Parts: sequence; structure tokens; C-alpha cells
Amino acid sequence: QVQLTESGGGLVQAGGSLRLSCAASGRTSSNYNVGWFRQTPGKEREFVARVSASGSKSYADSVRGRFSVSRDNAKNTVYLQMNSLKPEDTAVYYCAASWVGSWSAWGQGTQVTVSS
Repeated sequence: QVQLTESGGGLVQAGGSLRLSCAASGRTSSNYNVGWFRQTPGKEREFVARVSASGSKSYADSVRGRFSVSRDNAKNTVYLQMNSLKPEDTAVYYCAASWVGSWSAWGQGTQVTVSS
């Protein structure tokens, strides 16, 4: 079992940057995919970005070109670099892990607030 812990959230002005981290503990071999998701009150959790075990990456249209996902397998950590932040990026950000099929391990979330 893998436990995930997000960090790096906070308050930033529009146009600013933040880097979120997702640290894995427990069964920490690197053969799992990691996704970033976000959720605002009253809305469903939405996909933001993903990095596979092999390193391939994908992004939601709303963040492509502004956000970048990367992983450091030696540190068992996945990062989400968020640039050119907009007020609509305000949300609780979660990371999740999958091995085969669905996202089966989730972190507790970290709040990102972008002021206008």
C-alpha cells in the first residue's frame, strides 16, 4: 500500500507560480502512475495532469502550457509546477496513484488559492 502526502499549496496572486509535491511512502517502487486532480466546493473532482510509470505525461486542456508534471523516482515524489496561475485555478489539489485500472490511493489534498 502506498500513502500519498501533498504539500506546497498556498495563496498566490494571479500570474504567480506554485510547485506542489506529492510524496509517496509505503510500497514505493516506481511502477505506478500518478495523477493530479482538483476540486472546488459544489463541483466534481477534475483531472489536471498525469505522469505514467514510464514518464509519459498528459494534461487537461485548461492547464496545458501552464502546468508541468514531473517525477523523481529516487525521492518517490511527483511534482506539479503551476505557472501563470489564474483565479479559476483555485481549488483543493489532490494526487492519486494507480497501478492497473482506477486511481486507488489518494492524498489528503492541499489548498491552492489564486487572488485576482
